[in-house]
Amino acid sequence: MLPFAALCVARNSGVGEIPRTTPGAAPLRRRFASAAGCDIQRGVTLRHFLIFVLICVIWGFSNVLSKIVIDHWGIPPLFFAALRFSLVALVTLPWLLPMPRPHLRVAAIGLLLGAGNFALLFMGLQSASPSSVAIVIQIGVPFTTLLSILILGERIRWRRALGIVLTLLGVLIVLWSPQGLELSAGLWFVVGAALSGSLGAVLMKQTENVAPLRFQAWVGLVSFLPLAGASILFEHDQWALAADAGWRLAAALLFSAIVVSVVAHSAYFWMIGRYEANLVAPLTLLTPLSTIGFGVLFTGDHIDIRMVAGALLAFIGVLIVALRTKKPEPIP
Repeated sequence: MLPFAALCVARNSGVGEIPRTTPGAAPLRRRFASAAGCDIQRGVTLRHFLIFVLICVIWGFSNVLSKIVIDHWGIPPLFFAALRFSLVALVTLPWLLPMPRPHLRVAAIGLLLGAGNFALLFMGLQSASPSSVAIVIQIGVPFTTLLSILILGERIRWRRALGIVLTLLGVLIVLWSPQGLELSAGLWFVVGAALSGSLGAVLMKQTENVAPLRFQAWVGLVSFLPLAGASILFEHDQWALAADAGWRLAAALLFSAIVVSVVAHSAYFWMIGRYEANLVAPLTLLTPLSTIGFGVLFTGDHIDIRMVAGALLAFIGVLIVALRTKKPEPIP
């Protein structure tokens, strides 16, 4: 579950985007968009809207499928993540070279958005429900904004501050019970996954003109090795459990690596290169909504009024943070 709304926030706040007021911004913005092989547009066509809905549904189902693989089938989370990224690296190998610049930053982004984000997310899914994960992971949006302030020295207006507060309140409502605040170990891992993904989104500021498939190739490569090493050190009986799962695990891996990571993620990066981020950001909320729906259907997630209220508040906060607060200037 990459922080896609956080990536939109990053673009809106200047992370990964060239401000229009910057001298020579128009040629640079066209070069940034050309990495995805497209021109920036303002209105989403019906065909692209339906494609985006399909992408979000794929992501939502993938989150629930990961829960089933890790919790129900007993596949160790680091092992599953390592297998997934090894397949991603293999499929995208033709796009690996040349390595995007700056090299160290690209490697760091790959580790944060790949190994760090998915390892912590999968560890969280061992004990947390997909529905609660889908809501708590929204904390990545205010994380991205706050990290942009701390690392890049950016400023925010009162509306984004309000959005951050509403998102945090929504997450707290989901975690609250009559006994007080309950943050399970699994959800702590999810918070860590959100932080890792948000930091990766902020660091993407200086990686313009990276083609989506080349980016996925390096995420897969730099993520596989540490995940495989961590699995060898901290997990056991991986291959025996994988053999027991058999063709089901193979099918889940093919879906997660090829359909989700290579196809859906690359299509998403193409979308945010083609359209303004404030058009794409609201649509990303279809992912947690579809995750909750699939969680209720396939893993028996329990949804109550408290979770619904917290989710609505968090989603409103995400929209306030992600959307522009002023009319953008025309793109030359």
